[in-house]
Amino acid sequence: MFQDALFVPDRNFRAKAAALPVAALVHAVVLTLLVTIPLLRVGDLPEIDLTDVIVVPAPPRPPLPPPKARAGNPGGHIRAKRAVAASADPWRFTPVVIPDGIVEEGFGVEGVEGGIEGGLDYGADGGFPRNFIGNMLYTIIGEPAEPVVRAAGDIRAPRLVRKVEPDYPEIARQARVEGVVILEATTDVYGRVTGVRVLRSLPFLDEAAIEAVRQWVYEPMVINGRPRPVTFTVTVRFVLKNSEERAGDR
Repeated sequence: MFQDALFVPDRNFRAKAAALPVAALVHAVVLTLLVTIPLLRVGDLPEIDLTDVIVVPAPPRPPLPPPKARAGNPGGHIRAKRAVAASADPWRFTPVVIPDGIVEEGFGVEGVEGGIEGGLDYGADGGFPRNFIGNMLYTIIGEPAEPVVRAAGDIRAPRLVRKVEPDYPEIARQARVEGVVILEATTDVYGRVTGVRVLRSLPFLDEAAIEAVRQWVYEPMVINGRPRPVTFTVTVRFVLKNSEERAGDR
């Protein structure tokens, strides 16, 4: 009977043990709400008292006392010295006496040390011909464009001073095309090529020849002391030799 009393299960203990987690959870939720609700509440902002501020200017300084009279000046007055600013430019000041007329300033031409008084009418030996530069500038700026002169007979083609080698097109190299392209070029008074047209064509090579000649620069053509545009013939030769491309002009 004593053993049976020791091992009798307590139903109330089991019920209390099962309700313990639920009670702990409820207490945790209540504590969380008690902490977070005051934080989430938006409080009213405190009122701020505004005070009008009036800015009053400072009172003026009292006048300075008069200076003490010196022994040589019994009246006590001090004469102020007039400071006149010295200027190196006299034209900034209005003259006291108005002149009767205006004197024109002369623009003297200073000569060169060792020169001849009065100069030379036709320049010196070894210089340009008379009015060469003047005629050139007048031709370029003042007069209408001069007609184009064709290089023929006594008029020779201008001298080439800058040459750009033409490129050998890949299609012409593969087709083994070689030969001569004859062009007609026109230069302006400065020696620059302004126009190119084909006189004798060669398949696949015309554009390469034209593109190269457009970049060439010639010596200006001067006829009777005046620069003139000139038209002349240009020969561009394309040669294939030992699987190597070579292009040139004649």
